[in-house]
Amino acid sequence: MKAIIKTQGRQFTVKEGDVLIVNRFVDSKAGDTVEISEVLSVGEGADAKFGSPTIAGASVSAKVLENKRGKKIDIFKKKRRKGSERRQGHRQELSVIKIETIKA
Repeated sequence: MKAIIKTQGRQFTVKEGDVLIVNRFVDSKAGDTVEISEVLSVGEGADAKFGSPTIAGASVSAKVLENKRGKKIDIFKKKRRKGSERRQGHRQELSVIKIETIKA
């Protein structure tokens, strides 16, 4: 069974057993189970149900496999001929999750 879920401002098409990398869930550790209640559609083909905007009572449970940090992004700003340079870095906090069950 397929589902389209919305989590942390992004939409994903998932099925049971899929592994996703998403922004970190607050206060989650490796091994925790996370419930995602924003399900936009469930099913495939003629069995598909679509919400407006979400399906009431539908949820997707996922297990947090690990929390990690993404690649470092360097931000460098320079104004020519003025001696003005600014450097800043950023690393995104990420969670690797595995979709366990889809409840419609």
